[in-house]
Amino acid sequence: MAIIDNLTPTRRGFLGLAAGAGALAAAGSQAPAQEKVPTSARIVIIGAGAAGAAIANRLDERLDGAEITLIDGRVEHWYQPGFTLIAAGLQPASYSVSRTPKWLPRRATLIEDWAAEIDPEAKRVTTQGGEAVDYDFLIVAPGLTLDWSAIEGFSLDMVGKDGIGAVYAGPDYAEATWRELDRFTDTGGQALFYRPATEMKCAGAPLKYTFLTDDYARRKGNRGKVEITYAANNNSLFGVPIVSEKVRMLYEERGIAVVHDHVLKAIDPGAKLCTFATPGGDVDLPYDFTNVVPPMRAPDAVRNSPLPWADKWTDQGWVEVDMHTLRHARYPEVFALGDVAGVPKGKTAASVKWQVPVVEDHIVAQIAGREGTESYGGYTSCPLITRVGRAMLIEFDYENNLVPSFPGVIAPLEELWVSWLMKEVALKATYNAMLRGQA
Repeated sequence: MAIIDNLTPTRRGFLGLAAGAGALAAAGSQAPAQEKVPTSARIVIIGAGAAGAAIANRLDERLDGAEITLIDGRVEHWYQPGFTLIAAGLQPASYSVSRTPKWLPRRATLIEDWAAEIDPEAKRVTTQGGEAVDYDFLIVAPGLTLDWSAIEGFSLDMVGKDGIGAVYAGPDYAEATWRELDRFTDTGGQALFYRPATEMKCAGAPLKYTFLTDDYARRKGNRGKVEITYAANNNSLFGVPIVSEKVRMLYEERGIAVVHDHVLKAIDPGAKLCTFATPGGDVDLPYDFTNVVPPMRAPDAVRNSPLPWADKWTDQGWVEVDMHTLRHARYPEVFALGDVAGVPKGKTAASVKWQVPVVEDHIVAQIAGREGTESYGGYTSCPLITRVGRAMLIEFDYENNLVPSFPGVIAPLEELWVSWLMKEVALKATYNAMLRGQA
């Protein structure tokens, strides 16, 4: 928390204003109250995270008499955008942890179990405990699975020891990663970063942590003792070409080496080597500190169901939905939200904020006997931290167009303090409002 402690009084005041502005902006974006639509529809939501909680609250407000059931085996809610801040030593692990029921509508039912089987022909979800839940509408929003087993030689009990971190694994693991980063930037050596070849949530996070490692080494006066390599999974650093080029330029300025077409296969903690698949064969790269990022896939209950795409992402299992309505291509009463949705963009919490009103509109419209009109354009946001106190607020759509929310105020490709503030302060207020269906 040292950065906050060193702020001038003027900046302290602005922090307070920004936090309040974030909360007001979030609350202010709530749609005007609408007459409730009477229904006895049974709506089942797989997942009670960001997307599940948000859609449950919005449907609870729009529908009179609907039976809303959420299925989720984790009763802790994780504020995942906070993981990078935890892994940067700026917040404790508790910053990202709350109780799932806190965010759900009182009239909804939460089944504290995992979905095990989805039968869209019978319109039924069965939990791991054997409970069968029938539905009229199904919203698939369980997030994704981190496939740690796909990395040979790795297990989560290695995190926080001998130079191994794993920011994505959870709040406690992010905090353990910070301890290793702090130690490493004291002692120096080789830092090695990368991302998987699968689709992934918050694809900017590995880039952010590379920047943060550089920044902390510089703050300690130890940058000369540190070498940093980023191993890109393909020939790009980011899916939006103009952003990829900006990151390339910044990495070059800061002495961060880049290698391309490297996909992590295995880790040898004894030899401190990571093995990558490359077009020319396997390559070993050394590390003294690394942030393990595994392949990411749909949960087994989704992958093993009839819901995924049959002709793309076949190793990952994302749900086959229309990219604009998020409605399933073969089962019209099924929708997907968030990380599990099989769309070209949109695996961020900010994407959920724009997706949820679309699904809400189409379900309510169908119940009311009309056509839905809302459309999702692929909005995705990445507050790309480039150093403590500076970030680029990257927002883009399906066409890789930059779609800034504050044109003329926040330049998307500039390292700005105000963009950092959006990440560090205002974002959580907006996120919490979204969970309650108010943004």
